[in-house]
Parts: sequence; structure tokens; C-alpha cells
Amino acid sequence: MTMQLGIVGLPNVGKSTLFNALTRANALVANYPFTTIEPNVGVVPVPDQRLYDIAEIIKPQKTTPTTLRLVDIAGLVKGAHLGEGLGNQFLGHIRGVDAIAMVVRCFSDPQVPHTTSELDPVGDIAIIELELALADLATAERRLEKVSTQAKSRPRDFQGQIELLTHLHELLASGASLRCADLSIEERQMIRELSLLTGKPCMYIANVSESELPDGEELARSVVERAAAEKAQVVIICAQLEADLADWPLEEARVYRQELGLSESALGRVVRAGYRLLDLITFFTTTGGKEVRAWTLRNGLTALDAAGTIHTDIQRGFIRAEVVSCGELKRVGSMSAAREQGLIRLEGKDYPVRDGDVIHVRFNV
Repeated sequence: MTMQLGIVGLPNVGKSTLFNALTRANALVANYPFTTIEPNVGVVPVPDQRLYDIAEIIKPQKTTPTTLRLVDIAGLVKGAHLGEGLGNQFLGHIRGVDAIAMVVRCFSDPQVPHTTSELDPVGDIAIIELELALADLATAERRLEKVSTQAKSRPRDFQGQIELLTHLHELLASGASLRCADLSIEERQMIRELSLLTGKPCMYIANVSESELPDGEELARSVVERAAAEKAQVVIICAQLEADLADWPLEEARVYRQELGLSESALGRVVRAGYRLLDLITFFTTTGGKEVRAWTLRNGLTALDAAGTIHTDIQRGFIRAEVVSCGELKRVGSMSAAREQGLIRLEGKDYPVRDGDVIHVRFNV
């Protein structure tokens, strides 16, 4: 699977600058440029040093990272749910993503006007959340009206749906965020079916001035506090700096980030936050020494699920999985040494895949 993030925010907060920085920042991947699918959609390789550690051992002909799909959604404004500023179209773009990356302006620049007279990151978040909630409210109302009409002839068949939709409608009307609400499994499923925006996981990206790196100042801290209250992920970045560094030689950019107290690029930090937000892991495969490849999988899924991620035929003919952790493989230095030392385990289809597993699936179709 490819993680999909929708970059949202008010106008002039740095969304497009961040998008451009992320889609050009393929620092760890040689000869693997990003692919632009549409003018506002990009696919970028996920930086993961473990992939290259494995490749250094295996010496494959090809090294393929897993990917992140980014959707740069135009700035939302008050009244977006009613179509202001093409809001309906832009809100529709959010429905297809796995999670929302909400960019919040925490920098001052008189040359870049803000939508309000004073910078108020938490207030900006509230504006976006309100527009998402109002759009969801309209969606819930339409579905409730449709189901209520269907229930006139068969009330028992639709009673459960009406109760679920009524509860979701009440929550949205009260201003509650569905992602933070205490909901049943059935209600969560209904949220997914309706692609409700406030039910999507959300991370905050505090866009600060370069001088305020690495931890930001008062405005960024208010975003961090908001995220902590929601148990959400937050990343503090300087989008303009990252866009500039994307054109630097890789080593010079790395050294400069270190001088600023940054351990990795914005792309790396956004990816890590997204994986935590969506509870994702990475596993690796080697194909007879021809290719070393990284794959994204939801935490808790099995070796059979991993096989299906690689190819449906492999899943259908699954026999067993040979598994070694990338840490153990790096320690012993070769697959043959790992096999000799009994580090390669034979696992069945129900084995829960762990982050960093190197897997070779035996199958027969």
C-alpha cells in the first residue's frame, strides 16, 4: 500500500512550498525521481536507511523504496463547505486520502499576507476544522434523508443505519471532531463508508521561520499543545528552508540541518509522523539478489497479508515465510550467515509481521 496524505490549510500558510519541498527531497534514493501524476499530486520515495543497509549486504541489481502519495489541496477559506473559493471541489479532494496533514502558519512575514490581521495558529485550525465538520454535517444529512426515505417501506431493515447516522449527525452538529469521539465499531465503519473528513486521522505541521528551528517558539508551542490534547502527531518545519535545501548537494544539506538541530529532512519527519498516525510499518523483500524492496503494511497484519501486498498470486499460493529482522541481518553481514546462525525463522500465514522484517515468501500456484 502507499500512504496518502492530503496537505490542507488556509491560504498563504506554506502548503505549496511544503509540497514542492517534499516532492523534490528524495535525499536517500539515487536514480528514483518522484512522479507527478497530476499538477497537485506527487508520489515520492520514502527515505529509510534500513533499505540501503540491506542493499549493501545483498548487492541487488535494483533497490526500490516504498512510496508516499501527497495531494496538495488548495487553500480552504471560511464558507468552503458552501462552495466559497471552490471549497466543495477542494474538500472533495480530501475524501480520498488516508490522513490529513494540516499546515499551520507560525511565521511572520509582512510580504506574505495572512487571512486574518493577527497570527493565531489555533484559531486557524478551528476555521479548518469547522469547514470540515460542516461539510460532514451536510453529508450525514443527505445520507440520513436517503435512508429515512428507504425506511418508510422497510423500517426494521434500516433502523440500525438511522440510529448510527442520527448519532453522527448529533455529534457533528455539536461541533465535536469525529476523530476524537468515543465511537462504536459500527460508527467507525459508517465514517469510512461516507468518507467523513473529521473522521480522518490528522497531523499538524507547524510552519515556522528558520530562526525558530528546531522546536519553534510561542506560536508553534500552541500547536504542539493542541496536538497533545488530541493525541495527534505534530511536525515543526520551515517549508521555505526545506524547499531551498532540496536544491543543495545532499551532504551539504545534511550538515546544515544538523547545525540547526534537525536530524533529518522534512520528508523524513512527515513520513515518520504519518506512519505513527496510521499505525504503519515497513517490511522488506529480496528477490534472488535481483531486487531489494521496501513495502508498507498496517501494523498487526500477517505474513499472508504481506504476501498479498507483494502480489495476489503469492498470497493465493502461500506456503510459508522465511523471516529475519533487518537488524540481525546487518549484524551478521549476509543471508548465508543469518541462515547458518539460525536467525532465519520459518513462519506461517498467521505470523504478525514486525517493522523491519526481511521476508522471503515461499509459494506455489
